[in-house]
Amino acid sequence: MPSHLAPHPLGRPSAVPHDSWRQRIREKPGLAQVYRVAVFLAGLLCIAVGVALSVLPGPLTIPPVLLGLWIWSTEFDWAQRLFRRFQRKARQAWQHAKAHPVSSAAITIGGLLAVLAGVWALRHFEIISRVREAVGL
Repeated sequence: MPSHLAPHPLGRPSAVPHDSWRQRIREKPGLAQVYRVAVFLAGLLCIAVGVALSVLPGPLTIPPVLLGLWIWSTEFDWAQRLFRRFQRKARQAWQHAKAHPVSSAAITIGGLLAVLAGVWALRHFEIISRVREAVGL
């Protein structure tokens, strides 16, 4: 099978200008794979941060996920399509937050206060050390 028809484990590469540094990277097969994996891992890290922030209400999840999708979209064709779709959803969420500033702020501040109360309770009641003792660590 010709190399241009071989399946790509991380998906088809996105288009890049022919005289760009990324094109020069793609011309070196070993370096191209290392670069693609690095781009994938960088995007995955940002998205993982966004998912971790999803326990908080409000728009705090959106920026790191958008950043991760943007990073992916620089190298992966499938991510470009997903990024455009997510961008539309993010704009809708931002418009909603601007249209309802009091409730959006209250939900975001309430979520942050709930997290702070949870952290305080974990420390005050020494829950982590009690769980460690119960498990035997």
